[in-house]
Amino acid sequence: MRPGTQLILASGSPRRKSLLEQIGHSFQVIPSHVDEPPFDDQDPADYASNLATLKASEISHQYPDALVVGADTIVVIGKEVLGKPENDASAYRMLSQLSGKNHQVITAYSFHLKAAHIKEVHHVLTQVHFKKLSPAEINYYIETRAPFDKAGAYGIQDYSSVFVDRIEGCFYNVVGLPLSDFNEKLNNLLSHHAITLK
Repeated sequence: MRPGTQLILASGSPRRKSLLEQIGHSFQVIPSHVDEPPFDDQDPADYASNLATLKASEISHQYPDALVVGADTIVVIGKEVLGKPENDASAYRMLSQLSGKNHQVITAYSFHLKAAHIKEVHHVLTQVHFKKLSPAEINYYIETRAPFDKAGAYGIQDYSSVFVDRIEGCFYNVVGLPLSDFNEKLNNLLSHHAITLK
C-alpha cells in the first residue's frame, strides 16, 4: 500500500534509539514535546498507553505519511507511579521505596500512520525485585547522576543493575522498549497494511 514509508521514533531517549537500532530498523528520531498529564489514580497501563499515544499523535500530525512510534515507560509500586526524580532528595525517596520490594515496569508503545488512519497501542509489564539497599549504596548511585533522566530513579542497564535481585518478564521492557513484543506487533502491522519501510 505505502512502499517506502519512513519510520519515526517520537522519543529522545538514547536507550530507545539504541534498542530500535539493535533490531535493525532504519528510522528518524523526532522527539515529542507534549505536556504529560499527571497520574490521577487511573489504571497504570492505561496511563502509560495514553502517554505513548499522545506522543505518537503529536509527531504524526506533523508527518502524516510516516509511521510514528511513541513510547512511555513508568515504574509502579503499590498504587504510586514513580516519575523521574527532580532532585537528590526525590531520587533518594524513590530508591528507598523500591528497596527490598517488588515493583512493576510498564512500557507502552503506540503506532500512528495518520495518512492511513492507523492507530495502535500496546503495553508490556515486567515485575522487578530489588534487594535491600543501604543508604550508602543509594547515595553512591545518586552521586553518579544516572537516576535523573529515568522513571523510578534507576536504569537497569547501568550501575543500578546491582540493585536488581530478579525480574519476571522482558528485560528490554525495563530499559525502555520490549523488543520481542514490539518487533512482532510492528511486523504484523506492516504485513496487514502492506507497508514497506524505507
